[in-house]
Amino acid sequence: MSCSPIDRLAQQIAELIVVRASGHLSDPQRRYPRWELNNATLERLLHQGVGGVILLGGSAVELQQRTEMLRRWSDQPLLLCADVEEGVGQRFEGASWLVPPLALGRLYQSDPQRALDLAERYGRCTGDQARRCGLNWVLGPVCDVNNNPANPVINVRAWGEDAATAGTLAAAFQRGLSRTGVLGCAKHFPGHGDTSSDSHLDLPVLPHSKERLAAVELPPFQEVITAGVDSVMTAHLLLPELDPNHPATLSTTVLTNLLRHDLHFDGLVVTDALVMEAITKRYGAAEAAVLAFEAGADLILMPADADAAIDGLCNAFRSGRLPMQRLEDSLQRRRQALKRIDKHHHPLNPAQDTPLPSESERQLEQELVAACLHLQPSTGINCSQGINLIRVDGIVPCPVLSGTAPALRLPEGQGFKSLVIHSQGLSPWQPDQDSPLALERLGQGPVLLQLFMRGNPFRGTQDSIEPWSAAVQQLQKLHRLAGLVVYGSPYLWEQLRTVLKPDIPAAYSPGQMPEAQQQVLKTLLNRSHTATGNADFTD
Repeated sequence: MSCSPIDRLAQQIAELIVVRASGHLSDPQRRYPRWELNNATLERLLHQGVGGVILLGGSAVELQQRTEMLRRWSDQPLLLCADVEEGVGQRFEGASWLVPPLALGRLYQSDPQRALDLAERYGRCTGDQARRCGLNWVLGPVCDVNNNPANPVINVRAWGEDAATAGTLAAAFQRGLSRTGVLGCAKHFPGHGDTSSDSHLDLPVLPHSKERLAAVELPPFQEVITAGVDSVMTAHLLLPELDPNHPATLSTTVLTNLLRHDLHFDGLVVTDALVMEAITKRYGAAEAAVLAFEAGADLILMPADADAAIDGLCNAFRSGRLPMQRLEDSLQRRRQALKRIDKHHHPLNPAQDTPLPSESERQLEQELVAACLHLQPSTGINCSQGINLIRVDGIVPCPVLSGTAPALRLPEGQGFKSLVIHSQGLSPWQPDQDSPLALERLGQGPVLLQLFMRGNPFRGTQDSIEPWSAAVQQLQKLHRLAGLVVYGSPYLWEQLRTVLKPDIPAAYSPGQMPEAQQQVLKTLLNRSHTATGNADFTD
């Protein structure tokens, strides 16, 4: 039984579907065509009633044009969202790319009031820029508690490593965001922080009891719900103590009993992307959408096949498997969310509403980097040439390492030759466990080692098998380590600090963006000509 494009039931169901699109204007510019719909399909689905779009890629200026285009293709108000957990510039070039939330979670331990103030300004900056770009829904804050350093996908995206820190800072972010008239989204319910696998690749198992969840995983969600968050995103993970048969996204026990009844949340519940392999390995597009709605979700994010999801839901409502009241409840929640946006909404004027950062937002970018920068006291890097060895996740694409990136440009300006290690390139490793770097492939001279490493989706445990501790010791033994910089994971930095000699110039920045590179390298490369010590920065 299939729904026709003019079917009223199908149109209502379509309102609750959120599809993926590129922030670029034209089809050939799409970065991820596997998931990003082409313009013809996107325009057709919006005309048929699809009510939401999640965007990625392009510049902030282009995004402003793109969101206007999408609105013209639809006969109804749209929910337009993006995963901008670290500021709009994380996904759209030219906007503010802020340090990851865990940086403020660490700062909170030594200076809680400063961290709270920065978290609220972080939310305000993110919401203001999102609105100026044409977005009305930010898929953040992350409410996961990253109490498992081996977590390959949450990691620095969390606001804290304990429930109190994560909840306090996520709520501060939400308060700042709510002042901008943009919707927020607490994720990933009921908590993805204590997992050692990535739900983009497989289904993680969280073996905790309801009592343990109440003590660790749930408090940040409760605090952000109290702060007025508009939506909650589900997690693709299995909690056998609560529901041994269904992932949280598809579990009535988790979404209806725990979230709706126990935590008293009556806003929008949105699934995490249903194209993730934790779901697609086990369910077809139609059945996943029906199970999610049956469990208590309102919005279906990125179904593997939007048409199949709509047809499957049509069949479920017409057969009586799903009660029609559930559809009306979800539509009403969506209408209420759009009304909250409308209270703050004014039509974009590109001449006035520039999506680019204001001066105060630029200052926030710099202040966040400086507040969270760690430096190992030394006299600075004193060599004027050598090898600038940079490790990144990949180069297709590589947002942290454009041709003008300070990580390349500044060392090269002092005579260093840049070499880049990445997952699509030749391996620098050899079998020797004590001397794992094949130095003959790198060339002669001192080595400035810059490691861009943090939890990232789709990488699984790849990063954990790279022997960087042994590599640092190998370079030190040969007196070839000129300096070390870690951008991203505090856990890697702490691991390497245990083997790093105290006289080696070194730095850690949670942020990987150009602003972070600039502040780190200007300090390390020029400290021999300026004051030494760590007076200009705090932990």
